Amino acid sequence: MTARTRSIVTHAVALTALFYAWRSLRVLGGWMRVPVVEPDATLPSLSIVVPARDEERNIEPCVRSLLAQRGIDAEVIVVDDRSGDETSTILARLQREFPALQVVRGEALPEGWVGKPWACSQGARRARGEWLLFTDADSRHAAFASASTLAFARSHGADALSIMTGQDLETLAERAMLPAILQMIIFASGMISEINDPQRPDRALANGQYLLVSRAAYDALGGHAALRGEIVEDIEFARRLKRDGRFRLIVAEGTQLVHVRMYRSFREIWDGFTKNMYLGARGDIRAIAGGVAFCGALSAAPPLLAWASLRRGDRALAAEALAVSALVIAVADRGATYVSMPRRLAVFAPFGIGMFGAIALNSTRRALTGAGFAWRGRHYPAKNDAR
Repeated sequence: MTARTRSIVTHAVALTALFYAWRSLRVLGGWMRVPVVEPDATLPSLSIVVPARDEERNIEPCVRSLLAQRGIDAEVIVVDDRSGDETSTILARLQREFPALQVVRGEALPEGWVGKPWACSQGARRARGEWLLFTDADSRHAAFASASTLAFARSHGADALSIMTGQDLETLAERAMLPAILQMIIFASGMISEINDPQRPDRALANGQYLLVSRAAYDALGGHAALRGEIVEDIEFARRLKRDGRFRLIVAEGTQLVHVRMYRSFREIWDGFTKNMYLGARGDIRAIAGGVAFCGALSAAPPLLAWASLRRGDRALAAEALAVSALVIAVADRGATYVSMPRRLAVFAPFGIGMFGAIALNSTRRALTGAGFAWRGRHYPAKNDAR
């Protein structure tokens, strides 16, 4: 690379980082936090549905936290989606201890269905509440979490509410990758004010770890049957709800109410997000390519450019390149305060952003080569959903 080319590339990377910082500050504008509320006897009834497949590590603390909900009339329904581990045994023991716990033995996966929508659909059939909460088996809920989110949704005139949950990060892989990956997902989805604006159906986001919806809106949208073939069913639900125009969806911060530990190793993080990224981008190759290049400019490019400039004695250009990495870390540090992430983990942001780009490439490769996506012992073909 010539000195002129290196200079042009370094300046371009710096401009990319400045755009990233500017947009990141705007993305979280209008961010709302769900407050903890006291008991309210006027809250409508709630059915909590937990799809569970091979969740022996998580299911007991999740269920116990849901059965301990206070300030609300709630039933808990766990759909055991034909688990092959000890999930069924644990649920049977919990059901003996808590007779009110409802355990649905999952039926065989029908043709054309993805596992999670099918499990959620079976749980919804059993539900009797005026509102439905779909939450993952790796979640842990504070005592007033359900009452707080339902009160918040009702007070804001929302028909559906999805919260950003707190993340329990224990291994190095979780700490180094998940904060940056989750921040990049929000960054790519649009400004929170746009996501929460009913007049912007082109901006939609939901977190499948916690999705609260009124029964009326759920049924009107066709329930999970309308999402039967969707691997990224939470995002598709948000898109359908906003396109419909009759209902309001709010995305808010609820890290003090619900915590999750979604993945525990590099392999789980890699595989878990690989199944989502290509489809989450609707198979838009141009958008994916642009996103990968963007991630590269914020992660690998700065240290490589700094090293190349130092080798040729250009300290000023090397400093400019390293300043990009410093800015990325500063942005991650500020973003961490919005989602209750440990600020010290911001130092991993360039690496995490790079891994986000690498996972997007792998997801696209698996889709375009026909390899499809494997998850929880099932294999799903990729579909090109660009539209």
